[in-house]
Amino acid sequence: MKLQFPSYRLILEELGGLARFTGQFFRNWAAPRMEIQEFFRQCYMIGYRSVGLVAITGFILGLVMTIQSRPTMARFGAESWIPSMVAISIIREIGPVITALICAGKIGSGIGAELGSMKVTEQIDAMEVSGTNPFKYLVVTRVWATTLMVPVLVCCSDTIAIWGSYLAVNMKNETSLALFSQQVVDSLSFSDVLPAFIKTFFFGFAIGIVGCYKGYTSSKGTEGVGLAANSAVVMASLLVFVLDLLAAQVTDTLGLN
Repeated sequence: MKLQFPSYRLILEELGGLARFTGQFFRNWAAPRMEIQEFFRQCYMIGYRSVGLVAITGFILGLVMTIQSRPTMARFGAESWIPSMVAISIIREIGPVITALICAGKIGSGIGAELGSMKVTEQIDAMEVSGTNPFKYLVVTRVWATTLMVPVLVCCSDTIAIWGSYLAVNMKNETSLALFSQQVVDSLSFSDVLPAFIKTFFFGFAIGIVGCYKGYTSSKGTEGVGLAANSAVVMASLLVFVLDLLAAQVTDTLGLN
């Protein structure tokens, strides 16, 4: 069976459509009127309802990293460095990327499916007829909510992951929470935390804008809803990796590594 890959033309058309959609977002985000109530509702839907999944993922991530790294660190007599190693790995790279991918799967697909179903049932057209700006109400609020909530979810995930690492350390060795916390804090610097935190805003924006783009421009009836949700996850996940690569290049150029 011969595999078929998207042509360069389709890829360029997709990127062009996403660029035009992003430009439309920036033209509409400051226009009156501000949908504050819808924005806070989306923050609740996107942020609060994702905390449980993110917390479980972060906890398991901290446990697994500590358990898997212990034999190697013990081989070199460096078990005391486990808290520092795990903290730097989670804060700088693994925590933000894994959490962003989880959000791309949950939030991106949810936005794509929701807006896609509204598109195929002509609810968006009905909003335009009634005098409401559907782009402002549906897209701008969701993108801003995702941009602000993903960094919060990443902070929660990182904190719980480090706590999970503490529990894993105490499975074989008894280490006080004060000593573990001191080792974590001493190992982190300003250049570790700030770039990792800043890039999470770009992750959130990418997830939100891709989910809205796929849902807002979906077609082909009910089949388009499934396609919108699926392609939103794929494109958002790919953009997370691309943005992470760009962030690594920028921090390396600025000497923040």
